[in-house]
Amino acid sequence: MSRTFEEVREQAMELTLEERSWLAEQLWESARSPEEREIDAAWDAEIDRRVAEVEAGTAVLIPGDEVIRELRSKYGQRSRRS
Repeated sequence: MSRTFEEVREQAMELTLEERSWLAEQLWESARSPEEREIDAAWDAEIDRRVAEVEAGTAVLIPGDEVIRELRSKYGQRSRRS
């Protein structure tokens, strides 16, 4: 017997919040392409590398206000509304 979308949705809504969250994550992951998964894996590796550099004290950290100042100097002041 085939279930309709509505039947599945109604049953899913009876799950606990934790179960629904897990189900949503599994459904989202199943809808992603191999290319999307590969990109995410590359970003995860880059994040791990950067965190390791910060923890090892080898990263050059620039305060956020300095970065903003440099960007505004380079690209000019722009309104947040535009």
